[in-house]
Amino acid sequence: MLGAIAGDIIGSVYEQHSIKSKTFPLFDPRCTFTDDTVLTVAVAEAILTGQSYLACCRRIGRSYPHAGYGGSFFHWLHAEAPRPYNSWGNGAAMRVSPVGFAFATEEEVLLQARRTAEITHNHPEGIKGAQATALAVFMARTGHDKAAIKSCLVENFGYDLDRSIDGIRPGYSFDISCQGTVPEAIIAFLDASTYEDAVRNAVSLGGDSDTLACIAGGIADAYYGGVPEEIADKVKELLTPDLWKVVRTFGEKYRV
Repeated sequence: MLGAIAGDIIGSVYEQHSIKSKTFPLFDPRCTFTDDTVLTVAVAEAILTGQSYLACCRRIGRSYPHAGYGGSFFHWLHAEAPRPYNSWGNGAAMRVSPVGFAFATEEEVLLQARRTAEITHNHPEGIKGAQATALAVFMARTGHDKAAIKSCLVENFGYDLDRSIDGIRPGYSFDISCQGTVPEAIIAFLDASTYEDAVRNAVSLGGDSDTLACIAGGIADAYYGGVPEEIADKVKELLTPDLWKVVRTFGEKYRV
């Protein structure tokens, strides 16, 4: 989970000013957390406390009204009677990584990932993106190698993962859909040699950089057994105390 948040922060600078290179300062002075972090923390809080995903996303989301939410989500956040809005956006996938860390079986991971998505993103592609991301995190943290992770995701979700970051990068552009974000973020992880390399791969695609790096970073965190200490320290520095408290508590409980 910490790796997802670090990816969001690192990629935040490049969301509106995309780059097509892996060579950039890991933490630009303008880096900040976005809605990806806020809602990832909300999902973690729901798992820790037993509250509903809906209640935690609404409560914590409202505490950070300027985090960069999409228009439909912002209206949902403040609606008197919030209802899912059939979204296929990548917001379903960027907030789900805590599920992959917290639950013990593939079946439960897929069920809980669906539940995190369908409070807003109840379109089949939204649910699919959340489930694929959570399952990748789960498989990564439970010792599966990259070939097994790739094979399982292709078989279960039909994503085209027979591509490379170098092959995707030239023609890739900003895409907020799960179907145009999740496979690319997974490939960023598959093509990487370290946690940092996965995040750099994701940012270098030049798309929705914070979300790509959030998704890839969560999977890489699970696969490589955490994030480098200097990255964790920087995340702690940039988060508010209340967000960091949830991240720390979740990590202490679920880190394997």
